[in-house]
Amino acid sequence: MANLSDFLVETAARQPEQPALRLGSHLSSYAELADRSARAAALLRTEGVRPGDRVALMLPNVPEFVVLYYGALRAGAIVVPLNPLLKERETAYHLTDSGAALLFEWHQAPGEGARGAAVAGVPRMAVEPSSFAELLARHEPLTEVARTADDDVAVLLYTSGTTGKPKGAALTHGGLRHNTEVSRVHIQRMTSEDVVVGCLPLFHVFGQICMMSVAVRSGASLTLVPRFDPQTVLDAIARDRATVFGGVPTMYAALLQHPAEAEVPTLRMCVSGGASLPVEVLHGFEDRFGCAVLEGFGMSETSPVVTFNHLDRTRKAGSVGTPIQDVEVRLLDDKGQDVDTGEVGELVVRGPNVMKGYWNRPEETAAAVPDGWLRTGDLARQDEDGYLYIVDRKKDMIIRGGYNVYPREIEEVLHEHPAVALAAVVGLPHERLGEEVGAAVVLRPGAQATAEELQQHVKDRVAAYKYPRAVWLTDALPMGPSGKILKRQISAPTAVKD
Repeated sequence: MANLSDFLVETAARQPEQPALRLGSHLSSYAELADRSARAAALLRTEGVRPGDRVALMLPNVPEFVVLYYGALRAGAIVVPLNPLLKERETAYHLTDSGAALLFEWHQAPGEGARGAAVAGVPRMAVEPSSFAELLARHEPLTEVARTADDDVAVLLYTSGTTGKPKGAALTHGGLRHNTEVSRVHIQRMTSEDVVVGCLPLFHVFGQICMMSVAVRSGASLTLVPRFDPQTVLDAIARDRATVFGGVPTMYAALLQHPAEAEVPTLRMCVSGGASLPVEVLHGFEDRFGCAVLEGFGMSETSPVVTFNHLDRTRKAGSVGTPIQDVEVRLLDDKGQDVDTGEVGELVVRGPNVMKGYWNRPEETAAAVPDGWLRTGDLARQDEDGYLYIVDRKKDMIIRGGYNVYPREIEEVLHEHPAVALAAVVGLPHERLGEEVGAAVVLRPGAQATAEELQQHVKDRVAAYKYPRAVWLTDALPMGPSGKILKRQISAPTAVKD
């Protein structure tokens, strides 16, 4: 019967004056963070939020995200983290699907969240640091923490699948606590002496659990970086004498390619996830900065960590390591049979980290976890030492600079254009981002539209990281016998430019 927010309460009681959050010159202690989260819980109660209600957070990496995240959990609510870049239609969908009771949106947002909340009929509160601090000060702290069972839902993280409709992965208090503790003890070995650089988005499970939650559990200091920039990160590491850094491969590549001289002697370890880290980037980063990089595998549905390399074991470049404590993995062929060592199969996972299910989607939950084993949709192989190597994705998901883009969603937006007959969205190789979004389009007979017009059509309707940077018109798309578009036979006619 433990709430994920107990980690903050326990740390604040143990070391109240320890720095908890840093953002530039702003510094908050654990006592201050705990107090503000308790006042946020009281605010939520005043707004009518009750245990089990969903509270959406559409905020960048700022202290207010952490305050509201733990405040909602303390009140027994379920947190729904949303990307601040979502547009009106996307926000409205997420709020409606989750049944959110309230949306907190950053005050500098362009208004897409507010418009989406209006469409969904969900109350929205703008979060501006000074006025929000005054609002919290008017509420007495709700010191009581709502009691929750291990299988109670703590967070709804939206992901997507074959339908193209985003689904809320219901992550439990027990699963998130387990992943936090295993990551702290067995992977990062974090203590209160550590300073963690938090440039991974907190609305994403990697930054939220592996950085924020692990830091809070350990009593470490979390340096927040609202927007990744190589020089900003290097300056933060030097200023705060950071010891732990977490990032996606594109961040490591950007840091490695950054021309400025940088000394980061305090860094003791780095962790990488979100996509496969090129071996050359791994070796180049370690050589330049003198810090080991541990690569792992995880996903929203697994809270997130499934496998990881470890500091005290052999690290194999290109491998995502071995399964973490209490987590089992198998590799299955198309018939559901285990493959031999070295052979490629679909990675399936079982353990306390696996989601409770997709929110209000029993059929899709049953398809994803038919027998207690989560089908990841990723193809992998395992060597004789038990190390896993991700080979490919069965799904068509595109990972652009660490952000997930789901082709079906973009195709549906393209099909809303009156000139479009067929559209196929594919991932295109990109040196800096890993993958770029491309779209091949067939126009209706007699219709006219330019590639630029179609690109703008999508750009106006989805988050900036999702729209296709390469759009080209074609007379036909390759199809199989059943009429299914063969995406693997599609390639852009010209190179993709930044």
